[in-house]
Amino acid sequence: MAKNKNMTKELDNYKPFSELNLSNARSEDESYKDYRKRLKQNSEILKLYNTLGLDAFKEMFPNGIGEAIKNAENAKELGKAK
Repeated sequence: MAKNKNMTKELDNYKPFSELNLSNARSEDESYKDYRKRLKQNSEILKLYNTLGLDAFKEMFPNGIGEAIKNAENAKELGKAK
């Protein structure tokens, strides 16, 4: 039973969309192009989440999708710098 409690506690702390702006509203400092790109990206992320479910999504993105996107962008910038 103790394992179940810990597992539930672990799931409660998991935030799959942390660091992600899921708002449909455009920010004041956001260009229209960036706004449209963000909406499309959000749509694709939510579709993936709804298809896979929480457990598979957590397995793919243990620190949340926001961190995965940030790491991908950093890797992309490093690739351009070389």
